[in-house]
Amino acid sequence: MNVQMKIGYYILISTILSILSFFSLQAQNTEGTDFWLTFGQNSAGTSSSTANLQIRFVAKDHQASARIYFTNLGTFKDFDIPARQVLTYSLDNTEKQAVYNTTEGVSNYSIHITSNAPVTVYAMNQKGASTDATNILPATAIGTEYYHISYDTWFDRYGIIATEDNTEVFINTTSIGILNVGNVYYKIATNNEDMTGDYITSNKPIAFFSLMRSFAINPISGSDHGMQQLAPVKTWGKNFFVPVSHLVQDIVRIVASQNGTDILQTGGTIRTVPGGQMSLINLQAGQFVELAVPLSNNGCDIHTNYPVGICNYLWGGSAYGDAAICWLPPIEQMVNSALVAPFFPSGPTEIHSHYATLFTPTLTRDNTKVSIGGASPTGLIGVTWLENIASGMSFCKIQLTNDTAAYYFTNPAGFLIFCFGIGNSESYYYLAYSAMRDLDAAFYANDIHFQDLKDNSMCEGTVEFRTEIEGLHQTHEERIRWFVNGTEESGTLNQETWQKNFIAGNYDIRMWVRYANNDTISKTGTLKIKTCNQSAAFFANNVLHSELTDTTFCNKNMNFRAEIEGLPPTASDSIMWYINDVFETSQATWNKTFENGVYEIKLVVHYDNDTYATLTGTLKIQALWIKIRNVRY
Repeated sequence: MNVQMKIGYYILISTILSILSFFSLQAQNTEGTDFWLTFGQNSAGTSSSTANLQIRFVAKDHQASARIYFTNLGTFKDFDIPARQVLTYSLDNTEKQAVYNTTEGVSNYSIHITSNAPVTVYAMNQKGASTDATNILPATAIGTEYYHISYDTWFDRYGIIATEDNTEVFINTTSIGILNVGNVYYKIATNNEDMTGDYITSNKPIAFFSLMRSFAINPISGSDHGMQQLAPVKTWGKNFFVPVSHLVQDIVRIVASQNGTDILQTGGTIRTVPGGQMSLINLQAGQFVELAVPLSNNGCDIHTNYPVGICNYLWGGSAYGDAAICWLPPIEQMVNSALVAPFFPSGPTEIHSHYATLFTPTLTRDNTKVSIGGASPTGLIGVTWLENIASGMSFCKIQLTNDTAAYYFTNPAGFLIFCFGIGNSESYYYLAYSAMRDLDAAFYANDIHFQDLKDNSMCEGTVEFRTEIEGLHQTHEERIRWFVNGTEESGTLNQETWQKNFIAGNYDIRMWVRYANNDTISKTGTLKIKTCNQSAAFFANNVLHSELTDTTFCNKNMNFRAEIEGLPPTASDSIMWYINDVFETSQATWNKTFENGVYEIKLVVHYDNDTYATLTGTLKIQALWIKIRNVRY
């Protein structure tokens, strides 16, 4: 199989829309109640006393009581965050000294943050002309396997935090020793090398931060601090869209997690940089490719055959700030709601403008709404959408002008969102909100990810299960096993898809997996089944969905309508249509012209009581072309 065929086998452009999650995400995202944080040294000569270190909290739907615990000091600060509001805490000199890493080795320079209700947490390390910020991942989203991603030929650094006692950490398979809870290992590059691709593993979950003291992206000479918490390999994906800030271009680094990684991209140009590969084919684990993505290309569409990690960088320059780093989640990690807030440095700063970049499927971008400071949600007024044809994605830039309010964005079809700030020779860039689902070995119930099941009740009836597993053993007699409430489900051994009828109740669904190297793992989700009084149906050219399989249509022009008890006909947030698992529309009535063939039509209904109904029908089109010959009598 040649290279082009190999890539084509792995990658289908239609994958983008088919994997979008339209369900409310609560279980596994950048929001949580338990976080770990450390800070690295800012630019040359910056001591802990001259750096401005901030932690910013955003509460979602409920007031939260939170605590910041300083491991090195044994002290804490308590405070309350009102629902959908923002709180910023600036560290004092004693606290800064207790969390600010400057020398390589093990310390207690960590912060442990806990809350009684879900919050989103961000951190900023700022001084005049050298700033960056990062989102902080909840403990539920960290892991035991990482690759370092930075951008540096001067002052590369990273920090590793142990979240449990007796944590053994390895860098490129060499043990650095045992860390206990709250210990930080701060790594400094020798000979000023770029440590992108370092492989960090542990026997227990760790939090991992890229903490460049200072970096620049040629040909822009100005340098800036770089700070970004990186996601574990288990959350990496294979389908990405790269938006571009308002600058001339952005930069991305793509790091492979497995040998033989092939990349297909549209919209970027390979850059020649130290350590970077010049081919998109057959990357080995830890190797990276760097792309320049100009704004004129309206973003970059990326697909790979194995999971990769990507960081997105502001390029900088002049009044647009210096370089900054941001984690780019795969589109498998989209969410349908996010509460974000801009950073406003309290110390001397050149940052004068603050923005959010939001990217979402083009077909449903106009369903995006925002509520500012608890006000009624409205559409995005005055924004300019840039459309990327190859990916079916669009993105826009929204200026954030209210420094005390939270911005609550929604779109039922899913989106991802960044925040950044710019000024003369200073900038920050961070992932504002995304899901952090496990993608290494996952299962789905009626297309809901197993980590989201407990927040997405279903109606009584048949539930369909399917798997997505990286590196599944292909020949062992026990590769996949399924359990319902602790009892192995009969007839499902080694089945990647199966179905079962459920009555009302809660069910623990566990999938056991054997990998190619004979390692095993289990993934568990809680399935919640309700008795639903609602009823729903859909019709294609007046044929009921359940009767479509027995009908063949000669007409290519099909009219669809939904009849749903208890929903207004324009409830777009509650109706989602799919053709062959690709999202089509949120309209109750719509029409489409089909080519001859067989199509799976699916209607998903989200009722007001947070239950779901999924209706399917098989549409068969066979329009005959008949030539009528004139006959002379």
